Amino acid sequence: MNNQSSSIPMTTATKGWVLPYETPRLRDHYVVGKKLGQGQFGTTYECIHKATGTVFACKSIPKRKLLCREDYDDVWREIKIMHHLSEHPSVVRIEGTYEDSVFVHLVMEICLGGELFDRIVAKGHYSEREAAKLIKTIVGVVEACHSLGVMHRDLKPENFLFDSPGDDAVLKATDFGLSIFYKPGWVLGYYGISFPYDNSIFKIVGVTQSLKTNGEALPEYPDPNRFRLRP
Repeated sequence: MNNQSSSIPMTTATKGWVLPYETPRLRDHYVVGKKLGQGQFGTTYECIHKATGTVFACKSIPKRKLLCREDYDDVWREIKIMHHLSEHPSVVRIEGTYEDSVFVHLVMEICLGGELFDRIVAKGHYSEREAAKLIKTIVGVVEACHSLGVMHRDLKPENFLFDSPGDDAVLKATDFGLSIFYKPGWVLGYYGISFPYDNSIFKIVGVTQSLKTNGEALPEYPDPNRFRLRP
C-alpha cells in the first residue's frame, strides 16, 4: 500500500504541480468507485486498493479550480497538516497522495457513518451525556491541533464524520482545507477585535456554538478567511 510517511518533505511545489515529488498514477493502485460526496473544491469517491482490497475514500481536486499559486499552496498545506495530525485517533487518517496533470488525489480512511450534522438532524435530540461525549471528542481534536501548531478554521458539525453507522461509532475530524500552521502569540483580529490566539478560547466557544443538541437549526459560520493572523 502507498502508506506515505508522515515525515513528508516540507518543500515548495513547482509551477503547475501541488506536490514537490512525483507520484504513481492513482488508478495503477486503486479502483475508483461510487461518489461519496461533493465539496466546494473536490469530489470524494470510494476507492479500493487493488493489492489488498481495502476500501478508502479518495478526495479528487481538479486543478482547473486552482486558479493561482496560492490555491496550489493551500492544497499542499492541507496535505502537510493531515500528515502532521495523522496519528490522532479522532482525525481522519490520510493514506497517501497522488497527482497527475488534471487532478490531485487525497486517499484517506473511509468513514461510513456520515456527518455529525446529519446525525444531529436525524436524531433530533441528544441527552446531556451523549452530547458531553461528542464535545469531549471535539475539544480533544482541537487541543491536539493547537498543541501541534495547527488551527482548523472550519470547525462545524459537517466536518466531523462517524467511522461507522452504529451508536458506538468513533467521531473523527476531517476537511483541513482551510487549516493553517500558526505560532503561539499570533494575534487574531475579527470585526475590529484583536486578541492573542492560543489553545484556550476557541476550543470551548467554537465547539459549544457549533454543536446544538436540541435539533434546532445550526448557526451560520463566518468566513474564516475574514480572520487576520499576524505575528
